[in-house]
Amino acid sequence: MTEQMERLMGEIFINKVPVTWMKYSFQSTRSLGSWLDNIKQRLEQLNSWKEDPTKEPYITFINRLYNPQSFLTAVKQVTARRDTIELNKLYIQTEVQKKMYWETNDLPKKQYGDGAYVFGFQVEGARWDASGGLEESEPKKQFSVVPVVNCKPQQVVEGKEEKGVYQCPVYMNESRGKTYVFLAQLKTKHPPLRWVLAGVAMILDVEGVSDAFPFGKEPAA
Repeated sequence: MTEQMERLMGEIFINKVPVTWMKYSFQSTRSLGSWLDNIKQRLEQLNSWKEDPTKEPYITFINRLYNPQSFLTAVKQVTARRDTIELNKLYIQTEVQKKMYWETNDLPKKQYGDGAYVFGFQVEGARWDASGGLEESEPKKQFSVVPVVNCKPQQVVEGKEEKGVYQCPVYMNESRGKTYVFLAQLKTKHPPLRWVLAGVAMILDVEGVSDAFPFGKEPAA
C-alpha cells in the first residue's frame, strides 16, 4: 500500500470524508456515512430533473444543490427577463409558507417568473413558530425546520426598511464563514437585534436534520 492509500483507509476507518474526495465535493461538515447518504439524496433530485428537463420542479430541495447561489440567480434571471429589469436591481424576498414540502396541493399556485418554492432551511439559534415568526429555541434543540419558502425576486428600493423582519443570513453548512449564500427575511414579533445578538442564522446542510426528509415522499409518522 502507498502512503496515500494508507491515509485514505485511515480516514474511512474513523468515518471521515477523505480529503481527496472533498476536493470534488459540495461543502460539508458531515461524517462519511452521512455524506454518502446525502449524495444519494442529491442524486435523486438531479435524476428527477434529468428524466424530464422541460418540467419545472414544483418544490426544490435547495439544501441538496451543489451551488444554491446559482439557483437563486437563475430565479432572478427569469423575473428580470419577464419584467425587463436589470439583474443587479433584484433581490430574493423569502416568504415562509405554512405547509411542508409534501403538502404541495395546499400551496398557492405560481405564475411564470413569480419565484420558486424551496425547502431545506433550518434555523439555528432560534425556532420557526407555527404562527409564522421567530421564537426562542426549545430546550436542547439546536435547529428548527422551516416550512416551504417562496423565494420571490423583488426590485430593490433604496432606503426601505421592513419592520418586524429579521434579515437572516443563510449558510450552506454549520461552519458558516465562507459558505454564505444570501440574506433571507424572517418575520418576528421581537426586535430584530435580539436575533442578531443571538447569532441566529439559517443553515442548509445539517447532518441528521436534513436526512430526515426523503425526496418526493412524505416522512413516516
